[in-house]
Amino acid sequence: MKTQQILSLNAFQPGETAGLADDVAVLVERRKRSFGASSVLFYQQPLHVVQASGALIRTADGADYLDLYNNVPSVGHCHPKVVEAVQKQVALLNCHTRYLFDNVHDYAERLLATFPVPLSNLALTCTGSESNDLALRIVAMATGGTGFIVTQTAYHGNTTAVTEVSPSSYKVGAPPKHVRTVPAPDPRAFPGDLGAGFAQAVRDAIAALEADGIPFAGLLVDSIFSSDGVFADPPGFLKEAVDAVHAAGGLFIADEVQPGFGRTGSGMWGFARHGVVPDVVTMGKPMGNGIPMGGVVTRPELLKGYCDAFGYFNTFGGNPVAAAAGLAVLDVIEEEGLIAHAARVGAHITERLNAARARCPAIGAVRGAGLYLGVEIVAQGEADADGATRLINALRERRILIGAAGPLGHVLKVRPPLCLSLDQADRFVDAVEAILTPG
Repeated sequence: MKTQQILSLNAFQPGETAGLADDVAVLVERRKRSFGASSVLFYQQPLHVVQASGALIRTADGADYLDLYNNVPSVGHCHPKVVEAVQKQVALLNCHTRYLFDNVHDYAERLLATFPVPLSNLALTCTGSESNDLALRIVAMATGGTGFIVTQTAYHGNTTAVTEVSPSSYKVGAPPKHVRTVPAPDPRAFPGDLGAGFAQAVRDAIAALEADGIPFAGLLVDSIFSSDGVFADPPGFLKEAVDAVHAAGGLFIADEVQPGFGRTGSGMWGFARHGVVPDVVTMGKPMGNGIPMGGVVTRPELLKGYCDAFGYFNTFGGNPVAAAAGLAVLDVIEEEGLIAHAARVGAHITERLNAARARCPAIGAVRGAGLYLGVEIVAQGEADADGATRLINALRERRILIGAAGPLGHVLKVRPPLCLSLDQADRFVDAVEAILTPG
């Protein structure tokens, strides 16, 4: 089965306009004229959205859709506390970041308090792509290396440097020679001791870089391996690979854009499940609940080494409005107990889907942590990307939104706002069972 490019998963094909509602067809045409080939939309029938709240999105025809796809509004669409904080701050002040603001220092101190002690400096950005770009530069400067290792279907963003370490972005060609890939930590790729097998793959990639005269810089992984198809277990499997990186003189970058801010249900950060302390941590989308915000957390000496050579300034990274949104997100996570909630609701979904496998042979492995789950869709036990696409669009007809992941596009990617209720979780599983039950 052909490997799929990440932006092709569940994508609307611009030529398929027959049968679209009039308002949707008009917007599709306007989008095509304005954005050209850069336009990406989901679903065979794109959504014209006008409003959202909690885990629900409303379309122009007044229909409400249950959102199991959106990790951007991590604490819920239009959360009242975030809305109030942003409105209040934007009415007071918003400008570039070369002045002193109380709230950005409050935010930095609150955020850094959630990290292990060696990670005590923060550089704020606007996006996860900017964060990963800066992380690559910090690591290259600190190690003197240029070679990076990522997983085979990794996605880390869309700047030039970050696209080079995002194999899933390539429609043609492959990452350059200084980027080497290893299989995702799938038990089927590493039978037996998963951690040992993955670590050996990393060692082999380091050796291959060195054999080609490319000095090793670091390993960059999304700590829940989301675009690879979601691989979270067993907890701790990543530690041996990180130790191998350090033994080779490299550094470890944990991309927490997807699993961070409590999503895994076992603490704020996905890397913590593995008992490791990264050298650099990157963050993005969920930080501001929809306000563009990203960040890099690292050790002071690593950040200083980079800034001594190049300096770093970001016009909008850490602006007062973004800081207000970020503080509100941290408040909501704590006040509403969203980490424990993610663990409870995620476990409920997993239990129900595993129970449904006996009645629905199209449901394969269910894996993940908290409210980041991957559900394989299979036919006769083999990956069924077409079946996953049909299921995704059938769920859309039942007003439930979900995405796909994995190299073949056959894995449902379950990552709702963290406020998803048990009743909403049951609505999702009930719909999956109804669609996939034979006969």
